[in-house]
Amino acid sequence: MLKIHNSLTKCKQNFVPLTTGKVKIYVCGMTVYDYCHLGHARVMVVFDMVVRWFRASDFDVTYVRNITDIDDKIIKRAQENNEPIEILTARFIQAMGEDAAALGVIPPSHEPRATRYVENMIVMIQALMDKDIAYVASNGDVYYAVSRFPDYGKLSGKVLAELYVGERITVDPDKKDPLDFVLWKAAKPNEPCWDSPWGKGRPGWHIECSAMSEHYLGEHFDIHGGGQDLQFPHHENEIAQSEAAHDHPFVNYWMHNGFVRVDNEKMSKSLDNFFTVREVLARYQPEVIRFFILRSHYRSPLNYSDQHLEDARHSLDRLYTSLKGSELATKTLDWNDSRAQRFMEAMNDDFNTPEAIAVLFDLAYETNKTGALQGAVLLKTLGGLLGFLQQDPQQYLQNEVTVGGPFFATEHIEQMIQNRLAARKDRNFPEADRIRRELLDAGITLEDNPQGTTWRRG
Repeated sequence: MLKIHNSLTKCKQNFVPLTTGKVKIYVCGMTVYDYCHLGHARVMVVFDMVVRWFRASDFDVTYVRNITDIDDKIIKRAQENNEPIEILTARFIQAMGEDAAALGVIPPSHEPRATRYVENMIVMIQALMDKDIAYVASNGDVYYAVSRFPDYGKLSGKVLAELYVGERITVDPDKKDPLDFVLWKAAKPNEPCWDSPWGKGRPGWHIECSAMSEHYLGEHFDIHGGGQDLQFPHHENEIAQSEAAHDHPFVNYWMHNGFVRVDNEKMSKSLDNFFTVREVLARYQPEVIRFFILRSHYRSPLNYSDQHLEDARHSLDRLYTSLKGSELATKTLDWNDSRAQRFMEAMNDDFNTPEAIAVLFDLAYETNKTGALQGAVLLKTLGGLLGFLQQDPQQYLQNEVTVGGPFFATEHIEQMIQNRLAARKDRNFPEADRIRRELLDAGITLEDNPQGTTWRRG
């Protein structure tokens, strides 16, 4: 049975869906004012893996990942660029989609944009107003009264009394309480705004996800996910909004992936230590990045470095090398196979991808040792459940992405191989060895066999 580490209960729990055979998942997506960095990529790839496994386990999945297309950062960036917000967000929504596709991320069932659901947000805010849990401040903003929700802090484990002392709280004279958070921001000059019962304005960030998740998944659903950095205050505030509005539980299981770190610090734009997906894609194949992300458990920190990506590349090369020379097609899995069972047990243990990937390496070893086609087929089929190993092995291994050293195009490599073959035929072995070394310095490995010479990068 699938077990999930629930951030709400702080322990692993058996997954029991609200509706048998169905699972509803909501994940907080990007705020689109810049290109995706590896932190965003980790969220997309991790929950893509989760959705793939649910579907492989015969669940009917409804997966919603939102887009925040109205926000203070978006407004600021549009003003800096002197361009309309709609143009800015459209550009980065397109870029995000391209990055996700490159990483093998299957599109979600629904990808709502916040600006298209403002009316839903207004309805939820009004419900909170009617219950005296929200109030209009003197500046026209609408705030959520945190003290009116007794369970505030149950996700993050934070205690209200300690928050006043331990958290950085911006003192706002318009709030009744420093911990209150904004639901609706009164209109400001040159900012987008919508009509509401409290005057023109725009929604706060937290209400967006509460309203959009309700629209697609209902008032109570199975799984809500996102990065660890969203646990507080964003997800805590979502719970406060939704449960106060509807008087019943909001989400059964909360999942949070760990940070991506650079030099033991969280990768983020605010620290200016982030790498965009596009920057990394210029140096590594997309599947290498996906492998790099999933070879660590989703709840663990993911340490970024060129060396770690190189290690991931070499590891993935090993798996693809074991598939070379075989005409393979994925097949329906026999879950009674002991290797498949181990893979399933790993994935059912809170999506333990490191253990699942270990099974892939065992299969690769077996395939290399025995040459058995059955092991190779199972390797490719199980790898496909994680979004790996679906390319033609020879094409993958010859892909023209390289890091450091000279770069040789495919045509040049093929010509050098022919020159080496000619040198060997003429018994000019020093020249043949020189060509092999030159190719090796460029990251090209030659493999001689009775059928001829093949090559791969890395």
